[in-house]
Amino acid sequence: MFPPSGAQSGGAPIRATDNDAAVARLSAVQKHYLQDPYIKHLVPRAHLLPPHPPLINIGTYVRTAAIDSLVDQWLQLASNAGQKCQIAGSLEDNLQVYVEVDFPEITTKKAMAIKKHKELVSLLGDPSQVSLAQGGTALRSPKYYLIPTDIRRPPSEMLESFLYSSFDAEHPAILDPSIPTLLLFECVLAYMSPVDSSRLLDWFVKVQQKHNGVLGCIVYEMFGLNDSFGRVMVNNLKERGISLPGADPYPTVENLPNRFLQTGFSAAHGLTLKEIRRAYIEPSELERHGFPVETLSFLLTKGRTGSHTLNSWTK
Repeated sequence: MFPPSGAQSGGAPIRATDNDAAVARLSAVQKHYLQDPYIKHLVPRAHLLPPHPPLINIGTYVRTAAIDSLVDQWLQLASNAGQKCQIAGSLEDNLQVYVEVDFPEITTKKAMAIKKHKELVSLLGDPSQVSLAQGGTALRSPKYYLIPTDIRRPPSEMLESFLYSSFDAEHPAILDPSIPTLLLFECVLAYMSPVDSSRLLDWFVKVQQKHNGVLGCIVYEMFGLNDSFGRVMVNNLKERGISLPGADPYPTVENLPNRFLQTGFSAAHGLTLKEIRRAYIEPSELERHGFPVETLSFLLTKGRTGSHTLNSWTK
């Protein structure tokens, strides 16, 4: 049912970046930039891994704080309208369902880690209803679904049957397109070709429009990689066999929001991590981690950190 490993080029190197992100989050937690008592269960040999430098931890903190804030605002809007919400993001009490989609190799490890730790299983509803599926590559529960697939392939083939069709009487469709749905892409679209990512976004838009549903989207990804810092980043990724075909067509902060407007969203906004840090992160929070604001400003400007990653959100 699923494509064999390596069926589409670039899969293995891209999958390796998932562990990079998990380790970065673990480091930020270890150094008390973030609170996440569960990440240690999802990173192999977590206790043996050294922490990242402070500047990377701060970047992880700002990224996480920005996404969490946007997710919270989305949930609040849905709550004010008296509606439940579907999301690919963060588990919250007023969610109807949270769905995570990734390569089978990634979902298998995550599903096994969840089943191994009762602390994780207890988050997902009645433990008796938390079960592995699809040969251990998928996981089902009352609140959370982990789905193995390659979203670079046509969504009508790879997603529709899993998200919007009933398996049987005991397993109804996972998503209801008439309910507000939030998409969350963290370093995803930049790794996809523009054709594949546009096809994916367009498919979700059309599904929700067909049922008069509300669709939102939060994106965190790389952009503007044509300067010296960006070229270093690109070359480092190339050495690992990774390319960023989805970043080239959208080189500016304005390009990415415009893309979503052209796809059918009614509004779109974008900010760099540097802009988010300056405008939305309390100075006291940064100083709590030992970085005076003026020092951090110098580091961000001098090193260009935060100028090549963008949070954009649409509705």
